Amino acid sequence: MNFLFFSAQFLPHMGGVENYTYNISKKLIEYGHQVTVVTSNTTKSPSIEIYEGINVFRLDCYNLLNGRFPIYKKNKIFRDIFKRLDQQNYDFCIINTRFYFHSLLGAKYTYKRSIPRIVIDHGTSHLTVHNKLLDYMGEKFEHYLTWQLKKYCKNYYGVSKASSKWLGHFGITSKGEIYNAIDLDRIENIKGHYKGEFRKDHGIPEDSIVVSYTGRLIKEKGIIQLIRAIQEYNNQSGEKLYLCLAGEGPLQSFIDEHTSEFIHYLGRLTFEQVICFLKNSDIFVLPSDSEGFSTSLLEAAACKNYIITTLRGGAKELLPDDTYGIVIENNDLDSIYNAIKDALNHRDKKNATSKAFERVKSNFTWDVTSRKLLEISQSKFLNP
Repeated sequence: MNFLFFSAQFLPHMGGVENYTYNISKKLIEYGHQVTVVTSNTTKSPSIEIYEGINVFRLDCYNLLNGRFPIYKKNKIFRDIFKRLDQQNYDFCIINTRFYFHSLLGAKYTYKRSIPRIVIDHGTSHLTVHNKLLDYMGEKFEHYLTWQLKKYCKNYYGVSKASSKWLGHFGITSKGEIYNAIDLDRIENIKGHYKGEFRKDHGIPEDSIVVSYTGRLIKEKGIIQLIRAIQEYNNQSGEKLYLCLAGEGPLQSFIDEHTSEFIHYLGRLTFEQVICFLKNSDIFVLPSDSEGFSTSLLEAAACKNYIITTLRGGAKELLPDDTYGIVIENNDLDSIYNAIKDALNHRDKKNATSKAFERVKSNFTWDVTSRKLLEISQSKFLNP
């Protein structure tokens, strides 16, 4: 089959949706299919290239919100790319996320060419820029764009049950889940070959407890409350916890201001470095306000960290009950603090981490997700 993706962002721009598109594309190619990705040129990359076997077309764009909201330009590159698309026969199109002009462009284009199409939603709440007026305007815009999108596509899926539920906010009934996933074989290979001395390199005693966070450094992730919870625990307890954070984003300066003997900022890490870091971590905390289905959560489970996360995204699909880890209702300071205390006192952490690992292995690998997508693409029951 010949697959076409419309994803507003793609590698080398980093993010969850970018990795989702990349990993499914690689699996489809591995199965013998062709893949083309139409995206935005947020990184001054080549407009047309073959990226690890994937045909990538990047539209020039206005790079709003530091690349979080690109808007394509209708220029010569745009026209040249769509001439090339017109020369191909595509069997199926996947549109990632709802709230971009890029998504609407993909839906209109495939509608006119009668190419079967689905939209995969990756969110569980409205985008926020932490400004009441702008957030209100953003919500109205998202509803308007989704209303337009529904004219051209009737088939919607979520990356988690929470994402599917969120579609109902827009009057859309999800047809199911095409889960976010990880490359477990690659992770196991990295873990097996790791020979570093992470704790020694960062001055962390071997017998101490390391709490970890990886991901974007933004307020929605609950990072500020996490740092304060660790500080409060260390101030009140005789036992000292070490918190290590990896990633990049607007809160880097805040983290820099709060680094100490017990709080370490690792910066942006490569994938291999992330896995080696998580292998040396004991408890992974993701106290987020909004998630589709966090890749970091799956990676931490694959590295057998005990997990604390909020009731967002795929939390309950990975941790269905408290024998797998801790899911808290919200990310206020007290909730995070108490969850960390509960995790430290959990009598059977080893069994919990093993159960979470087995759940990832059975349900959340790219092979499982890609085969689900293939089944959908070959279905005769998709709405036109």
